[in-house]
Parts: sequence; structure tokens; C-alpha cells
Amino acid sequence: MINQKIIRIASNTKNSGLTNNFTHKSSIKNSLCGDKIKVEIIVNKNKINSMRYEAESCILCEASASLVAKKIINYSLKDLKKDIKILKDSIKNKKNNYPLKFKEYKHLITKGNFNRANCVILPLEALIKAFKI
Repeated sequence: MINQKIIRIASNTKNSGLTNNFTHKSSIKNSLCGDKIKVEIIVNKNKINSMRYEAESCILCEASASLVAKKIINYSLKDLKKDIKILKDSIKNKKNNYPLKFKEYKHLITKGNFNRANCVILPLEALIKAFKI
């Protein structure tokens, strides 16, 4: 079920739009629903400075991309790797033990839309692909 909170998160497009300025990039497609996302990330001294994305996707994927782009600034690659694993496991196992920095993901995965968890995870998969983690 799409609610106002999800719409509000997805409508934050501050980091939307690619600039062709990156140290890491990737693109990925959800084979189940057809969602596509491209990400460009700038890393300096093992800390993430910025993430930009471009998506042809549903609102859940857009909201997830918006959240992750906002939350990973100044993240170390080591912490990101650990927290993405915890976040993905929490979503897939229907648990609500998200890393502190990603607590807002509880608004994206609910009983009403759990069958669309792959849409929410897609931006995380793009990061994993970009960093080869």
C-alpha cells in the first residue's frame, strides 16, 4: 500500500539526475518488474561524498533511492557494506531491525507491500554493484 509518507520520501528529488561526475557508477534492472536505476557515486578517502541516481521505476524504488542517496553521505565504505547487508537481510526476513541510519526504511516495507521488497532493494543492489561488495 502506497501512503503519504512514501510519496513524501519519493518526492525528495534533490539527488535525482546524473551529472557524469563520479568515481563509481552502476546500472541495474529488476528482472521481476522492469524497474531500472543508474547511480553515480563520488568517493574520497573511503568516504562517500555524494550519490546521484536516475530511475525508471515505481514509487517504492524512487523512495528507496531518495533515502539511500541522502543517508550515505560521509559514510565509510566499510560501514556501508555492513549496513547494506543488515538492511537487506532485515527486509528479506521481514524483520524490523534496520541499522540506525536506515530506520526510515520501515515506512517503505509494510505488510501491504512486502511482495514488492525487490523494488525497495534495487538501489541497494546498484550500490553493491558499483562498489563490487
